[in-house]
Amino acid sequence: MHTTSEDWNPRLYLKFGDERTRAARDLLAQVPLETARHVVDIGCGPGNSTELLAERWPEAEILGLDSSPAMVAQASENLPGARFEVADVATWNPAPGTDLLFGNAVFQWVPDHPAVLERLLGALPEGGALAVQMPDNVTEPSHMLMAETAARGPWAAKNADGGRDVLPPVGAYYDRLRPLARRVDIWHTCYNHVLDGPAAIAEWFASTALRRYLAPLDEGERAAYLADYTARLAQAYPARVDGRVLLRFPRLFIVAVR
Repeated sequence: MHTTSEDWNPRLYLKFGDERTRAARDLLAQVPLETARHVVDIGCGPGNSTELLAERWPEAEILGLDSSPAMVAQASENLPGARFEVADVATWNPAPGTDLLFGNAVFQWVPDHPAVLERLLGALPEGGALAVQMPDNVTEPSHMLMAETAARGPWAAKNADGGRDVLPPVGAYYDRLRPLARRVDIWHTCYNHVLDGPAAIAEWFASTALRRYLAPLDEGERAAYLADYTARLAQAYPARVDGRVLLRFPRLFIVAVR
């Protein structure tokens, strides 16, 4: 569920599909629903998370939502058995009888997302579940160096809006959701993704967090920005014994049952 001036690139996003889908698997494993008839994948992207939901509940009616037409088109091609729509979760409401709202790496992009999560949970019937996973990596070197590269290069004036906000404290989510839920489970997992080198880290984020920094730049500036950013990454993520690097990637997970 993503909004920028340029549409998202499903091919680039799926280059690290196994790594990106791992968190969705871990989130889904903690959803305590034995059966589900109506399931919504919010921010479905190219359908990698939707496929997990279809495997878990093969008889369910599954709806995938994303604000990117390119992502919705790719997901529809990958999973013709599910239904996909372009939508903005900031204003979207689930249909009555929805059993699960599943959001994998999407709500960090939504303005005032704790209020949106509260609204969506409140729209579910008793026993319905809201399951959400969000990157919690704004203070990691990968993201700090994006902003540093943007601020110190000749393109600084084109990147005045800065990056994504830090997520609120865990307690803020609990206090929002607990009055509406019989149980709220919140946890962090820190992944260490093994990648080929600093250029692979830059490529990983080129399909997500880097997009806001690259979008205002012309082709030459983009190349120069990425070269500068990659050089900074090389200092922050040294090669390991096999020549590869470890991308530390913390994520926040929330499962709330109405």
